[in-house]
Amino acid sequence: MTEADYQRARRLLMRRDPILAEAIKRIGACRMAERQRKDHLTALIGAIVSQQLSTKAAATIFGRFAALFPDNQITSAAAIDGLDDPTLRGVGLSGQKIGYLRDLSARIADGRLNLDELDALPDDLVIERLTSVKGFGRWTAEMFLMFRLHRPDVLPAGDLGIVNAIQRLYRLRKRPDPKRILKMGEAWRPYRSVASWYLWQTLRETPPRGTKNSKLRT
Repeated sequence: MTEADYQRARRLLMRRDPILAEAIKRIGACRMAERQRKDHLTALIGAIVSQQLSTKAAATIFGRFAALFPDNQITSAAAIDGLDDPTLRGVGLSGQKIGYLRDLSARIADGRLNLDELDALPDDLVIERLTSVKGFGRWTAEMFLMFRLHRPDVLPAGDLGIVNAIQRLYRLRKRPDPKRILKMGEAWRPYRSVASWYLWQTLRETPPRGTKNSKLRT
């Protein structure tokens, strides 16, 4: 998406959803493009490293991992395969995450996962390709679509931050389930990714009186 696309998305969302429109006015320009890794492989490795870790801890371990390569550049799956398990454990990766890295590398090496073709594939096929990798669920694939491929119309209905944001912003008595979230999201097409980003940002705001703080998504 270009800057013009983000501006177009804001206008459409504000016109379609008055409640979300107020949040968009407060938050300002969408900054989704600021959060991304430099290439597909690095982004997927970052997704593995960050699982079940705080942002700070994940950044530290990823930095140590990148330092294993010349100029901190993770160039290929073959380069990862050249590292033994003790070396990977030494930078802070668990045995399980090492297994995920090995599976990712193997799939890239034998062609089961072609990173170059992901840009041209429709969203559902990108999700299919990525969730075949050990350790990658639908949420990981959706984050890749949104923040790496910049796909405009992804709505991660199972994300806890989205659930909490919708409940708080729309003053719902109960947490909405994925079915209800997807129904609400019909009004945000074809820019559900942008709507999701704004929903996450509302969790950083001071809660309205009478509501409880929700866990922030970082």
